[in-house]
Amino acid sequence: MAAERIRIVLVEDNDIFREALELVLELRDDMEVVASVADGSDAAETCARLEPDVVLMDYRMPGLDGVQATAAVRAASPTTRILCLTAAADPHEQEALLEAGAVACLSKNEEFDAIVAAIYRAAGRETPWS
Repeated sequence: MAAERIRIVLVEDNDIFREALELVLELRDDMEVVASVADGSDAAETCARLEPDVVLMDYRMPGLDGVQATAAVRAASPTTRILCLTAAADPHEQEALLEAGAVACLSKNEEFDAIVAAIYRAAGRETPWS
């Protein structure tokens, strides 16, 4: 029997990037994007309601930034694991994200397989190719 799908919430203000990421993740049989929001202010409520396994969190967004939204999600949905995906967070900003509760910070320029592998790790699963 196959494992349950990894339930993902995307928090990303760039519509094109968010929609593209949602499309490619939904092509995988083992992942399901259960919500996609454009503002950090919507992240905590969405996660409290849906209790996803993993959140892919942008750093720079309107409303709450990635650090504030990460802390809010951790408080609202403590079992949800947060991966930060950012175009340009400096080491200090990455440290702040990790202190707020993110399990890892990745660049949006990472290979897609690296992002998928990080989602598996965050969800506590082995990658199918390991």
